[in-house]
Amino acid sequence: MRPNPTDPIALTQALIRCESVTPAEGGAITLVEDILTSLGFACHRMMFSEPGTPDIENLYARLGATGANLCFAGHTDVVPAGDAKAWSVPPFSGDVHVGQVWGRGAADMKGSIACFIAAAARHVTAGTVPKDGSISLLITGDEEGPSINGTMKVLDWLKARRETLDACLVGEPTNPKTLGDEIKIGRRGSVTCELVVFGIQGHAAYPAKADNPIPKLAHFIERLAHAPPDTGTENFEASNCQVTVISVPNTAANVIPAEARATFNIRYNDLWRRPSIEDWVRLKCDAAANRTGARYELRFSGTGDVFLTKPGPLVNTLVAAITDVTGRAPRLTTGGGTSDARFIKDHCPVIEFGLVNETIHKVDERVATADLEALTEIYGRFIAGYFAR
Repeated sequence: MRPNPTDPIALTQALIRCESVTPAEGGAITLVEDILTSLGFACHRMMFSEPGTPDIENLYARLGATGANLCFAGHTDVVPAGDAKAWSVPPFSGDVHVGQVWGRGAADMKGSIACFIAAAARHVTAGTVPKDGSISLLITGDEEGPSINGTMKVLDWLKARRETLDACLVGEPTNPKTLGDEIKIGRRGSVTCELVVFGIQGHAAYPAKADNPIPKLAHFIERLAHAPPDTGTENFEASNCQVTVISVPNTAANVIPAEARATFNIRYNDLWRRPSIEDWVRLKCDAAANRTGARYELRFSGTGDVFLTKPGPLVNTLVAAITDVTGRAPRLTTGGGTSDARFIKDHCPVIEFGLVNETIHKVDERVATADLEALTEIYGRFIAGYFAR
């Protein structure tokens, strides 16, 4: 039975009951497509795949064909529930207890998808959908996974159709404690670096006949991890490098290994772009290699460059909607991890606002029913305010 499209609580429950753990669609995209079709949206269902990656279901839906296109972007895929026995309720039940909807994806981010659909549905029901404007939703099933066959490819599909987005709101859970705490107006860039330092294998009792790469790797790490690239900017905290993996392919205590490896992740601010931060890493590694006489290889990966949507009409419209509903003045922040906004920012201005993120990815993930109602009202006012500009 199709839930009432104007009821964010019922929609959230129905979406949670779809077991859409990445990469499984689990019925969630189908549910969203069915509801939006009933509201008059033109829906385009698409699956993308690449060798070595899972097939991913995606949806683009649009109401209206002219004027500015305001897009909501979100993901129906969720992380695994973990130990189901540790949950207070079954993780895919969508049960309501003590004024909260419980289940995996309640906050990240099926709840905000439900709220935006409900907000759009209320405009449709009230006849307040802008006559010269479009509301669209870009929904992927690949945000919690590799993010290869999801939002990025839908955006390519839109570009090939010469269809543009004029502004985008991503419904990630941005609020640390209370609805209305924060709007994300940007994200730091993220790059993963894999470093291999080479040596010469030999017997530990005869070190002069070998070349131990481990002390050399330690020197590389010292230069990278203890020398921040900068001290921060007006809108971003200082860039930082975090060593996440150290490994040596060696199991014998009396053998000097032939190589040593480290993986580190750099989150960088708007003083940098991907090429310049890679150059910074190379300079540090070259200095370490010159100091120690080491040979090394370096490989970079990652899909998230830094971006910032400066305060202006788009940000101000959302701030006004939040303040009107909650009475709070949200902070404009850029911290946290990456999101699919990193792809959207190349197509249009993008900001993020959703539910409280205190329980995301945890056992007993949940969201207050009052927050679902309030977020629906915020999104509804945001839609009206955007088209009234």
